[in-house]
Parts: sequence; structure tokens; C-alpha cells
Amino acid sequence: MLLDNSGKVHIALDSFNVAVCKPGPFLGGTANERGNNGGTKDPLTIFTVTGDVLLKIFGVCTTLLGGATATVEVGLTGNTAGLIAQTVATDIDASEIWNDTTPGVGTDTYANVTGPHIVVNGSDIIETIGTTDITSGDMYYVCLWRPLSVDGNVVSAI
Repeated sequence: MLLDNSGKVHIALDSFNVAVCKPGPFLGGTANERGNNGGTKDPLTIFTVTGDVLLKIFGVCTTLLGGATATVEVGLTGNTAGLIAQTVATDIDASEIWNDTTPGVGTDTYANVTGPHIVVNGSDIIETIGTTDITSGDMYYVCLWRPLSVDGNVVSAI
């Protein structure tokens, strides 16, 4: 039996906690804003992780992304596309679920969300912009997680 920080018992792998991160719109045309390739928010920490956790993560696009050949990926420092593969930003449209290089329109199956991934030693989850700026659009993230260590936890970093 494993208890999380709040004392909640986790006895099955399908008893995931939910963390949501809403970092705001992409404004990559402005220095050091979200989407600015190489700016101070690239990479952008979207979830703070403590301990060891098991997780699935996906993005929900609310406004289509713009930015010529810009790319976006989600992962960890040293493995920036380890959780969601690098995808051309303009391929992610409003009302799509982004969990791989071919976002699903409006719905997708739980099985299609990559993972579950094991994240250890409190490695925070980051969004990384590649190639060029993402100049417009909006997307938020949902992380379904459960602890694998007594101190395992995931919270929105924003």
C-alpha cells in the first residue's frame, strides 16, 4: 500500500490524480514570452514533480497555433521530447488533443495517450519550442499521475 502526501491510498494503477497547467497564450513574437524560441520561457516548466511518479500527459488546444515551421515538444531536461514527440505547431488546431505528432480532433482514446511514463528523482516536466517562434494560439496540459514513492507528487508550475 502506498500513501501520497495527503494520505490518500493508491492501490490500483487506474487511480490517477489529475493536475492541470494553463500557461496562457503563445506570444513568441514578443521576447521572453511563451513561445519565444530561446527566450527565458523556453523551456517552460509546466509541472513540478517531486519524488518518483507514473504519468500520462496530453495537451488540449483551445486556439490553433501559429508560427511557420515552429515546433513544440514536452519532456524533461535532457529528454525534451520524451513525453510528447516534437510536433509542427501549425499541425495543432483548436479543439484537438495533442499527445503525439498527429493530434486527435475533439476526442481520442486513453490508450492513444502515450505512456504511462515513469519520471524519477523530481524531474520537472517542460515544454520546449524548436525551430522558430510560436507566435499565436493557446494550449493547456493535463497530467494524469500517481506516486511511485512516498514523496511522489505532480503540481502545475504556473
